[in-house]
Amino acid sequence: MKSLFDVCAPAKLNLFLHIVGRRPDGYHLLESVFALIDWCDTLHFELRNDGQLSREDLGSALPDQDLVLRAASALQQFSGTRHGAHIAINKRIPAEAGMGGGSSDAASTLLALNRLWGLKLDLASLLGIGLKLGADVPFFLAGKNAFVTGIGEKLMPISVPLTRYLVVKPAEGLETRRIFSHPLLKRDTQPTIIAGFATSADGFGRNDLQEIAMQQCPGIGSALNWLDRKGLSGQMTGSGSAVFARLPHDVETHDAPRSFQVKVCSSLSEHPLIGWAD
Repeated sequence: MKSLFDVCAPAKLNLFLHIVGRRPDGYHLLESVFALIDWCDTLHFELRNDGQLSREDLGSALPDQDLVLRAASALQQFSGTRHGAHIAINKRIPAEAGMGGGSSDAASTLLALNRLWGLKLDLASLLGIGLKLGADVPFFLAGKNAFVTGIGEKLMPISVPLTRYLVVKPAEGLETRRIFSHPLLKRDTQPTIIAGFATSADGFGRNDLQEIAMQQCPGIGSALNWLDRKGLSGQMTGSGSAVFARLPHDVETHDAPRSFQVKVCSSLSEHPLIGWAD
């Protein structure tokens, strides 16, 4: 059994995000296409035989009980393993950006520790653990770009054209709860059909959270205006605050405000760890 793994955890973009209803328990029903991109965190896993879990932050500091440690602990409890791990995280994906960085880290943790600990759990088992950690975790575990429905747990693999994107994260972040709890949030978009996206992926749909998010985070509007001045049509991803635009040609980015994180990204056809759980 190997005692060390280095893995990546890619971000995602919501190519559109429609809110089509709300369950009695308060969870929102959505429709979206999640697309993997090559903006990645890197996670290092080293086997511990004392059953302890420890974490080292190689980049920006994370909360004491972040999703990585919660995922590792949940996997320990589910499997009953006596193994532990030391986990070092090089965090590059911005937090509170709507790019799924925390969920992606959790998914890569489940996949890597499943191998490091020799558990041989199948994907269905990991999906069950992942959904309890967060609605986006199953997407990263499944490893395919997907048409997403329900509260984010229903996944239909879909082919997304390989595309370059210019992704911009303003200095401010946004908490998902603040957006979804807003009384004026549009929650009644008519359900779409996936064929509509498949035939007009470029510019299809919108982000129903964007209007409310812009009221709470002026940096989103500033980032969208900067993209517009570049001749690019931008849109917020997830619950923000990052925005993105398809990049058909190179543009100069040196004039971006210093508070912005700007990165040219490419879409991925599948997750780098696909197949790590059978």
